[in-house]
Amino acid sequence: MRTQENIEQFGYRQELRRGVGLTDLVFYGLVFMVPIAPFVIFGLVFSTSAGMPVLAYLVGMIALLFTAASYAQMVKAFPLSGSVYNYAGRGISAPVGFLTGWMILLDYILVPSLLYLAAAIAMNKSVPQVPVWVWLLIFVLVNTVINLRGIRMTVKLTRVMILLQLVVLALFLAIGVWALLQGKGRGFSLSPLFNLETFSWPVVFAAVSVAILSFLGFDGISMLVEESTGGSAQVGRAMRLALILAGVLFIAQVWVAALLVPDPAGVIAGNTETAFYDAAAVAGGEWLGHLTSVATALSWGLANTLVAQVAVSRLLYAMARDRQLPSFLAKVSVRHSVPGNAILLISTLSVGLGIWMSTRGDGVDLLTSLINMGAMVAFIVLHVSVIVHYSLRNDSGKWWSHLIAPLIGIGILVFVVINANVLAQITGLVWLLVGVLVLAFLYAIGRRPAVSGLPANLKNTDLKNTDLKHTGRTQSGPGQADSKHVDPKHVDPKHADAPRR
Repeated sequence: MRTQENIEQFGYRQELRRGVGLTDLVFYGLVFMVPIAPFVIFGLVFSTSAGMPVLAYLVGMIALLFTAASYAQMVKAFPLSGSVYNYAGRGISAPVGFLTGWMILLDYILVPSLLYLAAAIAMNKSVPQVPVWVWLLIFVLVNTVINLRGIRMTVKLTRVMILLQLVVLALFLAIGVWALLQGKGRGFSLSPLFNLETFSWPVVFAAVSVAILSFLGFDGISMLVEESTGGSAQVGRAMRLALILAGVLFIAQVWVAALLVPDPAGVIAGNTETAFYDAAAVAGGEWLGHLTSVATALSWGLANTLVAQVAVSRLLYAMARDRQLPSFLAKVSVRHSVPGNAILLISTLSVGLGIWMSTRGDGVDLLTSLINMGAMVAFIVLHVSVIVHYSLRNDSGKWWSHLIAPLIGIGILVFVVINANVLAQITGLVWLLVGVLVLAFLYAIGRRPAVSGLPANLKNTDLKNTDLKHTGRTQSGPGQADSKHVDPKHVDPKHADAPRR
């Protein structure tokens, strides 16, 4: 591990085990996004986009490539678990970091519940003798046991799962293209990409606000920076690769499905639930429709939730070690080097919330609308963090990377938020107001948000280019820090006397 990425310079110990390589990170991101994620929401995106789902996914991928670029910049400056919580807290201010972490929690905490619920409902349709809540408990139990065994086991299993998803996707694409060549569906057309008769930017961005759900998860790669063998540079590269690969796969499958939908007008009118499976049935028969349905259930219930729990547990761990959440969430298993309490908490919440939502007819749609808004607001703050940290505070001089690109990212995401579902907008605002109240409570009890480590106004804190003499540190051996130069004001109290690894 390179000295400049030693997290002890931020006042923390290296508690999480470094054993995740570039390929592991890309696989992790792909599994989190789920290569066949559009299977579930294809009908809704098709309807919202007025028959242009390819354009919605293309614009979504472009928007998030700007977001990935900002992630790469901030993870380079602050190679710590916690993602946007750490980047906003250190790049702007600790209170902003808390509120950003609070907003992304709306995404991360609810994602596992949504995935478990959708998978349980799908499996219940295939095996109706087993109730939805039983399927949900089975999925949660299996994933929790795997997560508690350590990150290496999670990574190995995700590789197997993603290969199975890719096999199903390849089968659908091959049969779908062959069916189009045989005259089924509406033949090859550019209408899923652009239709002048129905096109308008509000329509497109409203659809993007839904399609973005398929991409959520690429950002979870940043949560593993403290477990990455190649540090921040490797994490930034993995995020871009995973996002581009997923985008290509998403665009290919929705394009083929859009040309095979048996009743496009009916889907646009609101008959969206089985749109993708109906298209698969047109291409290859009922067996292919059933196969894509079961594959979706297993992918969401096992593969995606497996990595979703990893991401949210690292966010809870990062906020807890900064004393902005209960300290028991910062406890790391000595044997497996994972935040066990955080994993168990999110598993418990997923069971309770999932079972509750299973009693509602609109449970899946409600969770979907809640999730997207938290992520988009957090991404907007991420871009602002790049501008404040690099351009305003440190005067980096890199206008494209540290000013223009983040501003473009902000503009696209703001337009998406404006055109999002009204319920999602209201929920996001309510959640933010609750976060403000929690922040006020922390100030009232004397636990105002603060982050450990380097002073926020320190110049040249891009860790790849930091001159060590400006930090008050001397060059140490690999994986070590010269502890006598660590400013005690910036060391987390619970780690102040802990032995260093």
